[in-house]
Amino acid sequence: MSISISNPSSNSRIPRGFFVSAKDSVLGKEYELSVAFVGEKEMCRLNKQYRGKSSSTDILSFPLSKHSGEIVFCMKDVREQAPMFGRTVPNFLKFLFIHGLVHLKGYAHGSRMEREEEKFRKKFKI
Repeated sequence: MSISISNPSSNSRIPRGFFVSAKDSVLGKEYELSVAFVGEKEMCRLNKQYRGKSSSTDILSFPLSKHSGEIVFCMKDVREQAPMFGRTVPNFLKFLFIHGLVHLKGYAHGSRMEREEEKFRKKFKI
């Protein structure tokens, strides 16, 4: 298996298998992915360091090489933003995970990325 999840209690309502299946579908079985759940302070630090933004955010994706990357979630932001998108927290976490995977696949925000995300959201009924 090529996925590791730090602080798995943060995603206890989503089976680990979803993360593996989604990763394999979007990026392939050989892709090595780390998933971390951090607090608001750490997410703010990462967002400032890598994006120049002085605020926390729900998700960040970091490509490390052609065949590896990391996705970082801040569950406080995920919980706060889920209702704004009309989604439950578990559903929104899945939605964001697909978003992060598509970024790691090399897509930037825009209509092409949205079409790619939609393909995988349909596959996983998100």
